[in-house]
Amino acid sequence: MAAGIVIRQAHFPGRPAIEAYGNGGFRFADMSHRGSILCLPSGVHGWEPDDPEALAERDFARLLDEAGEIEILLVGMGRDLKPLPKALRETLKAAGIAAEPMSTGAAVRTYNVLLAEDRAVAAALIAVD
Repeated sequence: MAAGIVIRQAHFPGRPAIEAYGNGGFRFADMSHRGSILCLPSGVHGWEPDDPEALAERDFARLLDEAGEIEILLVGMGRDLKPLPKALRETLKAAGIAAEPMSTGAAVRTYNVLLAEDRAVAAALIAVD
């Protein structure tokens, strides 16, 4: 029996710097990913959200599983800065994570700096065109 196309969840096991963003995706580790990403201690994961105003706790389940290794979460909200929903902010705070919403570009730049400083940082980055 011939195997069909196998779709796997996008995951890169490592903590690479983000080399570029735009055109609906990101470049890191000499690879590209179309869509949003979640940068965690366990690696870079494909991430579904594309509307910053609809973010909810369920979108951060994988991040919350790794909360013990994360102090700062940078949330790239797209082209513009938008606040995180109050319930989400409270959930992250209860997990010991300081969440900082900002534009995706600012989040990428800040993530790279904090990563280079070996800080306990994670990033949730909504792709921009």
